[in-house]
Amino acid sequence: MCLETCTLRERGRVMGAREDVMAAEQPERGRRRSSRPRRAIRSKTAYRHLENPFTPTTVFSEDQVAHVHESALAYLQASGIRVLLPEARRLFREAGAVVDDETRMVRLDADLVRWAVASAPSSFEIHARNQANTARIGGRGLSLLAVAGPPYVSDLERGRRPGTLADFEHFVTLTQRCDVLHAITPAVEAQDVPMNLRHLATGHSMLTISDKVPYVNARGRGVVADGFEMIRIANGLTDDQFRAAPYVWTNINTNSPRQLDIPMSMGIIDFAAAGQATIMTPFTLSGAMAPVSLAGALVLQHIEALAAITLSQVVRAGAPIVYGAFTSNVDMKSGAPAFGTPEGVKAAIASGQLARHIDVPWRSQAASTSNTEDAQGGYETMLSMMACLMGGANVVVHAAGWQEGGLTASLEKFVLDVEMLQIIAETFQPVVLDDAELAIDAIDDVGPGGHFFGTQHTLDRFETAFYEPTVFTRQNFGQWTDGGSYTAAQRAHHVWQQWLREFERPPIDDAVQAALDEFVARRTAAGGALPES
Repeated sequence: MCLETCTLRERGRVMGAREDVMAAEQPERGRRRSSRPRRAIRSKTAYRHLENPFTPTTVFSEDQVAHVHESALAYLQASGIRVLLPEARRLFREAGAVVDDETRMVRLDADLVRWAVASAPSSFEIHARNQANTARIGGRGLSLLAVAGPPYVSDLERGRRPGTLADFEHFVTLTQRCDVLHAITPAVEAQDVPMNLRHLATGHSMLTISDKVPYVNARGRGVVADGFEMIRIANGLTDDQFRAAPYVWTNINTNSPRQLDIPMSMGIIDFAAAGQATIMTPFTLSGAMAPVSLAGALVLQHIEALAAITLSQVVRAGAPIVYGAFTSNVDMKSGAPAFGTPEGVKAAIASGQLARHIDVPWRSQAASTSNTEDAQGGYETMLSMMACLMGGANVVVHAAGWQEGGLTASLEKFVLDVEMLQIIAETFQPVVLDDAELAIDAIDDVGPGGHFFGTQHTLDRFETAFYEPTVFTRQNFGQWTDGGSYTAAQRAHHVWQQWLREFERPPIDDAVQAALDEFVARRTAAGGALPES
């Protein structure tokens, strides 16, 4: 019955019937509860390996996508990209590229790039310490990742502040707890740890608090080598076993426009040589680091992504990569990055088309420019997330907790975003359509003008029929007011604190824990490793 077209009397009758049923099912305060075991709440393990069932949409025709791709190939061959790392220029030269060491420009033959994208896998798995948490990348698979990289963290009690190791560990804990998040991210910079030791502290936290796929920052040779060794220890792998399959991921940003810097080139080389997964992400903000026209920004994105992919495949054919897409726009009044924009939506969908054209997985993001957990933050995040889903993204970074254009990781927004992600995951679940679910008998039993609250069909299903929100509320105004009139952000504040209190670390072998502790202590005493530039 549609309440918008009901008379007030009909509304009262339906709601009264609902209250009668709820009273029958929910004992009054002080009444002894039934000893009948409650039906188990629906398992959320389906969130661990999501597949997007919806057909990707498009903004370009196939001919237009091919034109962007061929234009990028032609540009790389004629003009190329600047590569700052001599080793990377040498690898390109040995593969047949035209290299000018004086200008550091590298021009890539179109056939070399075509070979590179053909050698990159269209799908792969990144293995986790707990194999149930192995991430499947490619096809219709969707891996959702939390916020990554902000220098600041915020919550309603302490406000916005520089991130610490404790804050980093909170985000690792929350990510491990949420099945709808599929890998660990560098959620916030642990600025209370010196740079030469930061990767050791955060790596140790990731590998002992979580058994999901870890992350290693591509900040230089020493940082990556330490990260790889810790992951080998955590998984009990020999060097050959580690190099035989992906166990870790990283993200590479080109220095747009048209430049690969030293640490990013090192990261591409080291991850490819080790057979580990790399997301190649040009940071092409239209109007600033990319042309103001969306088509121009997309062709620049494609040029840079193709160059980075080619370097990885030159190092090791078949190295697992993901086509990264971060094209959005800036605010032309201030120059500040803008996210959750209509231009960003179209760019994301088009990026999916470009990645599918070369048959590789692709990464996008759910982002917002809002400075707090408000309607703008929710709308912009949802708009950019819907672009990811409509475009068929395989990896979505910053899907939980991103705030202030990526400068802040918000604990409240993390919880609110997880709620949204779980709702999206529920929409992916198949709709059962059989005679029992068609409920013809129930429809007949109720008859015209009745209600379904007390039917056997409803009683058999009501506990698991619908998604039960974690932080969103379905209370009426009176219930909400009596409960304290908490906003969504205030409720989220209590939720993340509860999640931290109730968290139990996944099991880890005592010998593995001891080996990790010893490695970190030894490398710390040796001075760790500084990022390279």
